[in-house]
Amino acid sequence: MKMKNYGLGLFFMLLLWSPAIAQLTIEAEVRPRFEYRHGFGTLFPDNADASAFISQRTRLYSSFSKDYLKLYLSIQDIRVWGDVPQLNRADRNGLGLFQAWGAVVFSPSVTLKLGRQALDLDDQRIFGSVAWAQQARSHDMALFTYHKNDSKLLAGAAFNQDGESNLGNVLTTENTYKSLQFLWFHQDWSALSASFLFLNNGLQFIDDLIPDNNETRFSQTIGAHLKSNKQLFSWWTNVYYQFGKDVDDNDISAYLLALEASYKSGPNWSLILGGELISGNDNGLPDNGENKAFNPFYGTNHKFNGLMDYFFVGNHANNVGLLDVYLGSVIGLGEKASIYARVHNFSAAADLQNSDSKQLGVEADFVLNYNFKKDINIQAGYSHLFASDGMEVLKNNFDGNVNYWGWAMVTIKPTLFQTKTD
Repeated sequence: MKMKNYGLGLFFMLLLWSPAIAQLTIEAEVRPRFEYRHGFGTLFPDNADASAFISQRTRLYSSFSKDYLKLYLSIQDIRVWGDVPQLNRADRNGLGLFQAWGAVVFSPSVTLKLGRQALDLDDQRIFGSVAWAQQARSHDMALFTYHKNDSKLLAGAAFNQDGESNLGNVLTTENTYKSLQFLWFHQDWSALSASFLFLNNGLQFIDDLIPDNNETRFSQTIGAHLKSNKQLFSWWTNVYYQFGKDVDDNDISAYLLALEASYKSGPNWSLILGGELISGNDNGLPDNGENKAFNPFYGTNHKFNGLMDYFFVGNHANNVGLLDVYLGSVIGLGEKASIYARVHNFSAAADLQNSDSKQLGVEADFVLNYNFKKDINIQAGYSHLFASDGMEVLKNNFDGNVNYWGWAMVTIKPTLFQTKTD
């Protein structure tokens, strides 16, 4: 661990002694968040106590650039207050890497980025860094970028293994992919922008009985994201289709359709109306070798389908899908504050087992945002779920308890050091 610290210190010393023609920026972030959970993520059971805790993300960011290269390093510590004793053993203290990449700049239009990196595409429905989660998401990959005028092309590839080995290539790391390749093309016009995505996603299958059957099974996702660029009335839409094989060798045929429109009346108020249909399986399971459930894979799923994370945040995969119709508003309170409010009506996209109704429930979300200073932001929120009988069937909980969630978060993110470009 000491060698890591010495290496990190040497890294920053070298950057500080870089020629003036280079650009160096160092930032820090401290983000504690208090949460009170009484039915967050799933229905609250009988004979249980609500959960209350404070989690914290602490990061140090450094970026370095010159004419032919860029470097980026983001070190983070994620913890819950009290999860280690005050006099902790030295070997239990440690930091982790959120991002660590280097980019070769071949020209102003062509870049190759190598290493651990966050990836945000469009509205983050398929690829997102999940900034809400304290640990967030990043990928170990190679990313080629071509950018010219109003056009941009990304090509990414990743191959994961759980360690160095002389034999075999079976990935045993949980909750990650074995192999991934994607192409993303984006085009801007005066009143419209459009993006097109192709994703080839490979998941590791491990046969516990016949090791020779271990293999990577690939699914494909194609689709488009369209967005208007108008100020008064704007809209965006997602259209995605999935095919190929899931990890259990079922044939996939699934889709996601979404449309949202917003009307902005002056600088302090906007009205939002939208809906999303995500296909699913009848009774919640693939049948006869067919899987009709769409998987948003690596998106920032917390920002969709309600803030209480009942759908597609570590849950609801290969299930009955979802129809989410919502109405919302953003209200400005002066120059520094705003209120976000949204009401979702949830129903299943496919038939629920042992239920004649597809209705799942209604969720109301409220968030207050206040920019105290340029580098200090304060947020607080409250969400309440009004569960229907279908949600009780879906979550296998018929206790009938009230489900709600409250939170408050402070983000302190100053710039510690910045050089000027020569």
